[in-house]
Amino acid sequence: MFDVIKTYEKVSPELVAKYEQFEESASLHECMGKKGAFGGAVKPVWPGTRVCGPAFTVEARPGDNLILHKAIDMLKPGDVLVVSYQGDTRTGGMWGGMMSASAQAKGCKGLITDGSVRDTMLMKELGWPVFSKGINVEGTTKAMPGKINHPIHMCGVTINPGDLIFADNDDVVVVPREIAQEVYDETMAREVKEAKLLKRIQAGEGTTYDLSGFNAKYEALKAAGGITEEPDPE
Repeated sequence: MFDVIKTYEKVSPELVAKYEQFEESASLHECMGKKGAFGGAVKPVWPGTRVCGPAFTVEARPGDNLILHKAIDMLKPGDVLVVSYQGDTRTGGMWGGMMSASAQAKGCKGLITDGSVRDTMLMKELGWPVFSKGINVEGTTKAMPGKINHPIHMCGVTINPGDLIFADNDDVVVVPREIAQEVYDETMAREVKEAKLLKRIQAGEGTTYDLSGFNAKYEALKAAGGITEEPDPE
């Protein structure tokens, strides 16, 4: 198999557009059986950032970024660049401002990496979403090989090229391409349910404790001796 792969299947633009309407990454995670999330290890460079699109995957050697410059040249409009740096955060020069401008010019929607980045103020000025594990200015070499559009592993999650990436202020979630439609349908149902619950809470009908049935679970735990509670005052 080639180190650099150019042909692979992506989640459809139509489905990406539907996912972009969701407000929170948490719903996707919950509807996949609490899977697919990075667990907060990778964070937005500035608050309020979000990105959604098919993964363009890269595996780079820590301390080097030659393969990333090749990846930029290959990017297609709508791609989300996902870079595995083996969790190494020592070299923020792995990705910087000029690379961000180049990727943005290619139509790439943003960057997700378990490495470090630099030139964050320029990234913010560009309005180009970046999610990273660290930030620093240490430079890199440009001499080592890497892989493009192979399965990669980051933060306990496997990402295949073409999978759907949804990243927001809370976390990064990966939805496997093969189940993206199914997860969308389940997430939509959950969002509708939660919208109704929000209206009931705001109307003063109750809280999550009683409206979601958690009161019954609590009472069952108490009855089983799993928790004790001071009696109500007389």
